[in-house]
Order: sequence, then structure tokens, then C-alpha cells
Amino acid sequence: MASTILIVDDEPAGRFTLESILEEQGYQIEMAESGLEALEKSYQLLPDVILLDVMMPGMDGFEVCQRIRKDPILAEIPILMLTALDDRKSFLRGLEAGADDYITKPYDRYELRARLLGITRLNRYKKLLDERANIEVAHQQLLAAYDATISGWSNALDLRDKETEGHSQRVTDLSEKLARMMNVSETDLVYMRRGALLHDIGKLGIPDSILLKPDQLTSEEWEIMRKHPQYAYDMIRPIEYLHPSLDIPYCHHEKWDGTGYPRGLKGEQIPLAARIFAIMDVWDALTSDRPYRPAWDKEKAMEYIRGQSGRHFDPRVLELFNKMIEDEKFF
Repeated sequence: MASTILIVDDEPAGRFTLESILEEQGYQIEMAESGLEALEKSYQLLPDVILLDVMMPGMDGFEVCQRIRKDPILAEIPILMLTALDDRKSFLRGLEAGADDYITKPYDRYELRARLLGITRLNRYKKLLDERANIEVAHQQLLAAYDATISGWSNALDLRDKETEGHSQRVTDLSEKLARMMNVSETDLVYMRRGALLHDIGKLGIPDSILLKPDQLTSEEWEIMRKHPQYAYDMIRPIEYLHPSLDIPYCHHEKWDGTGYPRGLKGEQIPLAARIFAIMDVWDALTSDRPYRPAWDKEKAMEYIRGQSGRHFDPRVLELFNKMIEDEKFF
């Protein structure tokens, strides 16, 4: 798209001279005959550059320039001041008024073209950078909206499953802390956090009569309950944005020795995020009250979890979890 140049000069000869110099340069040329008209057209056109004559009746170029620079809508428009005043005082006054460049009459057409080309090129680059910055801001806002939605889903799941209210946020925070100890990258931490918050989303497919049952489940009911990781996969897989976050919802019930579900993965076949999360999930479950039993104390819970090294849990991850537990600041 051609750059728009607004020529501001009260003298017709001055306007036509500039037009003849620039007409073959591919610019879209607009004209203004006074300072007031220059301001009006600046609002209408938002030109890429203003070529502004200094000596005009009423509102001179210095005042026009100052007004443009004080207006947040127009302030970033580059201004090249044009004048027959060839003295240092006028030059400094133009710069103080906010001009980006200053050239005296009569113009050398090649110098004028070169200066104008430099200004329009810099302006174009600035617009590209601004557009990229705006896109990045919009992208971050969209991600924030997505994450707020995920948090909302997670809270809704906790509200439905009364026995584990607050569970999702707790295990998410703890999993992130342990993952940082294992030097998981910031990018993977983002995916991991989303997956942790949504780890039980598959329980939306489990009937309330099973999910909220106050007694131990029957074998048939457990068979249905064990389907929730597959339900989670089926629900999340069509959402491209959440593809990298599938590991925990799909695999957090897999066990190191291969006896878990839904796929019976073994050892390092289980994604690291799911191996980390599995420990936190069991820890929080054991140390929280359930309808069918009170919360275990931390010592009893740790004794049980340590006994699952190499069976339910990855021994290397469990070793770091032991170190984390010993640091009281986590609890």
C-alpha cells in the first residue's frame, strides 16, 4: 500500500512543486492550504508523513507541529518541515516544536526524495513493529482467557466432586513445584499446569451415583470409574490448543510397573508430567478427608507413598518428592 503524504503549504506554487517532485515516487499525495486544514486532514487521513511549510498566515508551521505532537491520535506522525528560513534559530525552533527533519527551500529534489524515503521507511518499520506488538498482546490476552476458562472448568469439577474440593488447584501447584526441581522447561510447565487443572475432566462422563457414592465402589463401578482418563482424552483431543496438555488427564493413573490404566503403560513409557502428577494426586487424596475415611496424617501418607517406589511411582521422581516434603515451606 502506497504511503500517504500530506503537503501543507499556503502557496499553490509550493504545493505543485512538491507534487511534481514526488508524483513519480508512488506516494498518495494529499494537500492542505492552511494550518487549520492541515489538522483537519491529519485526523481524516492519518498520513504516513506530513510535509509542513513554516511560513503560513494565521497558524504557522511551528504551531501546527506543536498541536500535532500534543494530540495522542496524531503525535506519532513523522513531520518534515519546509521553509525558506535558513537560520539556526528557525532550525532549532522546528526541532523543539517536534519536527523529525527540516529542509530549506529551494529544495534539491534528490535530497528531498532521499529524506522522505528514509522517514517513510522508518515509519513503515515502526508500524510493522507496532502491529507485531499488538498481535503479541492480543495473543497473550487470548491465552489468559483460555487459562481463565480452564481454571473455571477445574473449579466446576471440584464443586461437583465435593469430596475433593480444592484438590485440582492443590495438586497443580505441588506438581509445578516438583517439576521445577526437575528443571522442566517453562513452556512444558505451562502445558503441565493446564493438564493438571483438567486431570479429572473425564469424570464428567461418570454418573453421580458412582462419583459421589459415600461407600467403597463395587468392581463394576470401578470398571466405569477407570474410564475417566479415556473420557478426558476424547474430550480434550479435538481441542488443538490443549494437545500438549493431554499427558496428565490421559496418563495420571498409569503405574511405573505397568499395572495402571487405561493403557497399562510401564516405566518411562509414561510421560514425565504424568509421573510427577501421580505422586501429588495420591498425596493429596491420602491427606484429605473422604466420605469413607478421614485424612491420613502426613507421616502415614509418606510411609505409604515410599512403599510404592518402583511399583506405582517412578523411583527417581519419588526421591525428589521426598526431598521436597522435607522442606517445610511447601506445607
